[in-house]
Amino acid sequence: MSRWRTSTRSGSYTAARVIHGVGAVFALIEVIYILMNLFGANPANALFKFIQQLAEPLALFFPGLFQLGNANLDLIVNYGLAAVFWLVVANLLARVVAR
Repeated sequence: MSRWRTSTRSGSYTAARVIHGVGAVFALIEVIYILMNLFGANPANALFKFIQQLAEPLALFFPGLFQLGNANLDLIVNYGLAAVFWLVVANLLARVVAR
């Protein structure tokens, strides 16, 4: 015989995992965009355009924040900071929800 454990906190843990997962997906989109640019993906390609349309709004205010003189380095730093931002914010929100 198996018993199901029910808790009022199980819903908050599920919500916290969903929030954490969404933040990870947002960060992954940013990283994919960085990699596609660094490896010279065709900007006319439909997949590239799709990722770009997702990544640019998710980058918020980070593009152009640092101008280091090298376009590739600028891309890595600015969009990389956006990816780290989404991981940190999602982690903090997940912790608050899990309490």
